[in-house]
Amino acid sequence: MKQVTFLIADGILKPSSLFNAIEVFEKANEFLEQITGEPYFDIRLTGTNLQQRLVNGLFSLQVAPLQDIDKAGIIILPSFAEQEDYAIRKNRAVLDWIISQYHAGSEVASLCTGTFLLAATGLLNGKPCATHWKAEAYFRRLFPELDLHTNKIVTDQDGVYTAGGAISSLNLALYIVEKYSGRETALYVARVLQIDIDRDSQSSFIMFEGLKDHKDEVIRDIQHFIEQHMGDRLTVDQLAIHCSMDRINFTRRFKKATQLSPADYVQRIKVEGAKRLFESTGKQINEVMYEVGYVDVKAFRQLFKKIAGMTPGDYRNKFNKAAYTNAF
Repeated sequence: MKQVTFLIADGILKPSSLFNAIEVFEKANEFLEQITGEPYFDIRLTGTNLQQRLVNGLFSLQVAPLQDIDKAGIIILPSFAEQEDYAIRKNRAVLDWIISQYHAGSEVASLCTGTFLLAATGLLNGKPCATHWKAEAYFRRLFPELDLHTNKIVTDQDGVYTAGGAISSLNLALYIVEKYSGRETALYVARVLQIDIDRDSQSSFIMFEGLKDHKDEVIRDIQHFIEQHMGDRLTVDQLAIHCSMDRINFTRRFKKATQLSPADYVQRIKVEGAKRLFESTGKQINEVMYEVGYVDVKAFRQLFKKIAGMTPGDYRNKFNKAAYTNAF
């Protein structure tokens, strides 16, 4: 059997992240018992507190102490709801346990903001990782050296897995099921739980909110300027002059504050503006393109797909209420 150990760490856990992932492995066992006569995944819960209260104490979990777990198999870190540091400081005691288990042959997976705790172990160094897009700015500030991909649903390298936000946690659990018990099992689970098994990007769901949670007032002012002049052709040199800086110092200071280069930031603001227009108006692609400051259709389509994960037309058809209504 494959051990699957959910680490119930200290902090305010998101019950949906935990229980939905558990259900994926339970449904896999249900299918495998029908085929082979026995389950494959041995699901366990462990933690430092033997009784973890959830949902303001409405219910609690009974878990095994860490020292009772000899080989964890796959350690899964559920998502945390608290945003102060996503429970890192509360869990210093478990970080060494995770690291020692990994070096003893266990794998480690994080669900949504559980990636913060995984990042604190150092096991993500040199590896791609994902988390919920709303936590991007804070994650980049805490771990600027890590290779974060908020567009990804699942990452997997050297036995370390991460998932993007919310339902992406189900996709990671399903990914692990398929890896260890095959496509047929994964398809059964996906059908029963109605999971889009081949979803590979959370880009279309990202709402770019500007990364303004920093203390540099000059950079925050230029961020507001960019948003207010989204339809203009904005160059890095123009933005630097507006801030009374040279290009090199402006670029360095902007990236330090936002974790993005000025050019990348401008592109994301323009694409976010285009997304809002596609969602709320009946404007054609060319109209939207001009409104956010682009004149080259090919360049706009390529940029939009790179950031949003789908073409402008597909995005409009998927998220525009009028287009959705007219389809029926």
